[in-house]
Amino acid sequence: MQRADASPSVTSAPPLPMNAVWRTIRGYVLWSYERGTLHYDVMVTLILLFVFLSPYWINFNDKPVERNPHPTGVVVLPDGQGGLIYQVDGSALAGRNDSIGADEDAVRDELRQIIEPISGAVTITRYDIIRDGKGDIQFYKVWVQKE
Repeated sequence: MQRADASPSVTSAPPLPMNAVWRTIRGYVLWSYERGTLHYDVMVTLILLFVFLSPYWINFNDKPVERNPHPTGVVVLPDGQGGLIYQVDGSALAGRNDSIGADEDAVRDELRQIIEPISGAVTITRYDIIRDGKGDIQFYKVWVQKE
């Protein structure tokens, strides 16, 4: 009786080209290539291409925030005695630019309404009107006292 050999013989096959491709991809992912080799240069080139070319195709929404100046044009200056002088733009007060004899209480109230959101509750001790050469109001200098 003849007996068949149950153990198949194993022959070594040449390595498949896919094994080499996967080995190369694995080397890129794990960054296992030495500096100065072709694969290292390819990885660095791909990274640089991504950094410099991706903003053309990807919107990163990285615009700077616009800084708008205060709408009333208020400038705060020291008065030299530990207090502050608020310089309010003449156009900030509604309809007061051309009136020379404006109601003083109304002007004080409008100035206080402009200054209080910036500095908190204040009392206006005095204010001066600074005019240009034509007599138009340029700005108001306002001395205040904190409440």
